[in-house]
Amino acid sequence: MVSDFRRRFWVSLILTVPVLALAPLIQRFLGIERVLDFRGAPYVQFLFATAVYFYGGYPFLKGFVGELGKRQPGMMTLIAVAITVAYAYSSAVVFGLPGDVFFWELATLIDIMLLGHWVEMRSVMGASRALQKLVELLPAEAHRLKYDGSAEDVPVTEIQPGDRVLVKPGEKIPVDGVVVDGRTTVNEAALTGESKPVEKGEEDEVIAGAVNGESAVTIEVKRTGDDTYLSQVVEMVRRAQGARSRTQDLANRAALWLTVVAVGVGALTLAAWLLAGRDFNFALGRMVTVMVITCPHALGLAIPLVVAVSTGLSAGQGLLIRDRTAFERARNLDAIVFDKTGTLTRGEFGVTDVVSLGELDEAEILQLAASLESQSEHPIAAGVVRGAEEREVSYSAPRDFRAIPGKGAEADVDGRTVKVVSPGYLQEHGLTAESERVDELTGEGKTVVYVLVDDEVRGAIALADIIREESHEALRRLKQMGIQVMMLTGDAEAVARWVANELELDDYFAEVLPDQKADKIKEVKSRGLTVAMTGDGVNDAPALVEADVGIAIGAGTDVAVESADIVLVRSDPRDVTSLVGLARATYRKMVQNLWWATGYNVVAIPLAAGVLHGAGIVLSPAAGAVLMSLSTVIVAVNARLLGRTD
Repeated sequence: MVSDFRRRFWVSLILTVPVLALAPLIQRFLGIERVLDFRGAPYVQFLFATAVYFYGGYPFLKGFVGELGKRQPGMMTLIAVAITVAYAYSSAVVFGLPGDVFFWELATLIDIMLLGHWVEMRSVMGASRALQKLVELLPAEAHRLKYDGSAEDVPVTEIQPGDRVLVKPGEKIPVDGVVVDGRTTVNEAALTGESKPVEKGEEDEVIAGAVNGESAVTIEVKRTGDDTYLSQVVEMVRRAQGARSRTQDLANRAALWLTVVAVGVGALTLAAWLLAGRDFNFALGRMVTVMVITCPHALGLAIPLVVAVSTGLSAGQGLLIRDRTAFERARNLDAIVFDKTGTLTRGEFGVTDVVSLGELDEAEILQLAASLESQSEHPIAAGVVRGAEEREVSYSAPRDFRAIPGKGAEADVDGRTVKVVSPGYLQEHGLTAESERVDELTGEGKTVVYVLVDDEVRGAIALADIIREESHEALRRLKQMGIQVMMLTGDAEAVARWVANELELDDYFAEVLPDQKADKIKEVKSRGLTVAMTGDGVNDAPALVEADVGIAIGAGTDVAVESADIVLVRSDPRDVTSLVGLARATYRKMVQNLWWATGYNVVAIPLAAGVLHGAGIVLSPAAGAVLMSLSTVIVAVNARLLGRTD
């Protein structure tokens, strides 16, 4: 259908050139009346206009029959009525009926309608076409590893989950899987929108189609075929294509009313002038002028152009819209409930506070702890090391590292014995570390470990699931939009309270089990609010379904979230803000375009009907065409301005 509309548009556009060149209005405007003034000109114009009417207008005439068959007249009916009246009347004028021809208006209307439908289809199909091209660019073969460690090149279609494949530097990753050997960076920009290369090591997931960086890695295959990231996204977009847009329905309803107005006012105009004693040709000319001026040049582009721009913007921002109606509902959100772990927070331990309990300053305490913990693989140890690196605190390698089972670890650091231990270790060994600050941190639900130097307690380090820096900005912007922000988490009350205070949330729910999350969404909805749920799409599935808009954030490789209406590829809560902003801006542009597309009729139709004829003011077909064209230009420019909306 896309290629058919494209072909019909270009052929009709070429056929329109002689129609325009032979139109008296165009000739006068260009000053070429005498150049193209010959006896058979009207008949030549008639032949080209006939070709445009039957070839270019065929989809609309066919759609008109379909709408009548379903008893649901809409856009196709309005277009078909407009072009048929213009063609029939203009043809009659060519063969002797007194009046003006509307061939150039007829041809340009058909061209605009074909362009509008082509643009709309391209915008809907664009995402899936781009993704399909990505699939086609995937390597046809993979280096599958044998049991003896040697590699064999086999077609990707033969790869099965559980197989191991070798991906060399610079190659595209052929399947979704997990790195089991090696460390590298991969470029996922074409897949997830993440501009920077992502570091991947053992147990990290990788996506088919990403480009491997500087080192060879071995990947254990997890998903193939229809289960891969790309296949799931293509399927997601395909389903979105089938979803009806409520705003498009609004355009169809507007088209229906314009059809009623065009036929009704046209008939009334004809009857009124005949009753007023004017001759039939004059009355008929006024009727046809009314019906032609009502032609929906701009209405045919009002929604498709905005959809096209909106689709491009959403794709560029990593927004996968599975349900267009849900996307449109996002403009009316009153509250957004966020899952905590992995959404508002990183989902990993990090240092939040360092407390000195002796002679050492905070930097020295963190330096000694990081040196010791650099030899440990424990999550708390990793958090301490990460905290030192983020604060640009350098540390040396320890000597004689020893784990203290269940309590911590110890080692020699720069000639001193350093231990990082739990509160239980202090109690077991009769050590005390009284501090109001440490008590406060413990009360916030943070994990506190103590740093001992030569068996003396010198400091404490508090760790917690680190709040994303992006969360502060995202929630601040949502509040500025008038949206309440809330949090839902299975964590303890103290942890939830700390996060809520840090982010200045309007409300939060703590110690909520996955099967209870949907009930909490119902509770928020019972307050009379339109609610969105934002989570990882796995244990949040019931809540995503219960919410008015379900948003899966940071889905990464697992985008097949059947319960989510919208998937945000990146793990960035600011994308939720972008989603709401784009939904609101898109709707505003659609409504503005619908007003521009139909509003000029408020002035044009009465003037075309001859309401002010007694005052010597009659809107000619030419003037009506200018109004029509101006409305179309305004609609097109306004749609393009969506890309400049904050």
